[in-house]
Amino acid sequence: MAGLDKNSPLPTSITVHQQSRVLEVGFSDGASFRIPFELMRVCSPSAEVKGHGPGQEVLQTGKREVGITALQPVGHYAVQPVFSDGHDSGIFSWDYLYDLGARQEQHWADYLARLAAAGLDRDAPMPPKGGAGCASGHGH
Repeated sequence: MAGLDKNSPLPTSITVHQQSRVLEVGFSDGASFRIPFELMRVCSPSAEVKGHGPGQEVLQTGKREVGITALQPVGHYAVQPVFSDGHDSGIFSWDYLYDLGARQEQHWADYLARLAAAGLDRDAPMPPKGGAGCASGHGH
């Protein structure tokens, strides 16, 4: 995972909204984002989703209704959500959360394009293996 840049905005508030399934994050530069749990789950920076190298990403499906059951701090640089489907190995740095919020439309478009290329939709059950995760090109 990439480290924090010295100029990275830091979160000033983090709120888990269970009903609307969004993580609301306010940052020190005044930006505020509402990041859907589904987007966080399908773009998790974990090895389970990203793989251990290029081409090893695992396309995530069936995550529209995923929840966050816990949100643990990781040092002073990240949070680690526990998702309702049991996924708990993604560590979301402040930089990565900022990127997910700021480039949310691009992340969604990339994810939907990968689903279409695989002949799947967001609600398809998880395939046994293969596919591509949320390849943002940031190496998180």
